[in-house]
Parts: sequence; C-alpha cells; structure tokens
Amino acid sequence: MSEEDRVRKLAELKAYVEKRNRELEQELLKLRSLGELVDSALADKSFRRAEVPRPQITPAVGIARPQVSSSALAQIFPVKTPSGVDLADMTIGPRDVKVTPKSEMRFDYNAPPMRAFLIGRVLDPMKAKDSAQMDAGERMEDEVLSYSIEKDENNLLRQIVITNYGDEKRLQELKGAISWTLRRMYERMTGTR
Repeated sequence: MSEEDRVRKLAELKAYVEKRNRELEQELLKLRSLGELVDSALADKSFRRAEVPRPQITPAVGIARPQVSSSALAQIFPVKTPSGVDLADMTIGPRDVKVTPKSEMRFDYNAPPMRAFLIGRVLDPMKAKDSAQMDAGERMEDEVLSYSIEKDENNLLRQIVITNYGDEKRLQELKGAISWTLRRMYERMTGTR
C-alpha cells in the first residue's frame, strides 16, 4: 500500500469516526429524552425514581460507555401481601435485584419456601443454566447469575442480592418467585392464609 493510499484510508477512517460520533451523540440525546418519558410514566405508576448518572463524553474517541453503578437506574417495588402488609422493598437495577425485608419482618432463612423453593428451584437452576452457557461459550463469565443471601446471627433474612439476572422474562420470573416466597414466609410466620 502506497503512502498516498494509506493517507486516503486514514482520512476516510477519520471521516467515518467523526460521522459515527455525531450519530451516537444524537442517539444519546434521544435516549435521554426517552428515559425522561419513561421516568414520567413510571412516576405515574407510583414507582420511586433513582438518580441516573449521565455518561461522560471523551473527546478523543467519542462517547464513552456510561459508568453506571449497580444502584443506578434502580426502581424500587414494594412486596406486599394481598391484604396490603408491606413485607420488603425490591430494588431492581440494570443488572441486579436487591430484596430488603422491612425491619419488622422476621423471615427465617431456613423456612422451606426460602431454601426449598427460591434457592433450590429458582436461583440455583438459573445459575446452573448460565454456567452451562458460559462453558459452551454462549455467555461471558461476568454475565452468569450469582446471588448472595445475608442473614443475621439468628438466621433471620437481612437481604437477598441477585446479580446478572438477565433479560426481562427472567426478571419477571424472579419478581414472582421472590414475592411468592416472602408471602408464604409471612403466612407461616403469622399463621394466616
């Protein structure tokens, strides 16, 4: 390749990068507007909005990947019984779900719905499926579902943290399973149905 060809190719690449940078900046503006519309619609549905960090633009390359913490873009959903008793807050972020029982709720970690259902029939199988996909090269290691369950010295549930939950379908499955589990634990705890 001659020097003239190389210079022409570099000029074409520079023009492409500048054009793409403008397109991405326009897309970012549209996404911000869309995000504001979604926030507004969610506010109408009584969700509490978390602050959203704005992505930083680096002049050398164009638009940088937003630095988003796991709590950014989070929505908080109350988990309640059918009669309206507030059991926990479920905080859903872009990659994680955190479930924090209300302070007055004394959920025993060893109660059957927690260990047998939520862990044994929901979380562990999801984790195993993700691990199998990773082994097959279909998923990256940092995309595999993981979870941790915090409990106090009396085995009372303090928090459930699920990371890399995946897509919307899986999120809905998790929300349903967690809500069902906490409701059954509450029923066992209070002797109600």
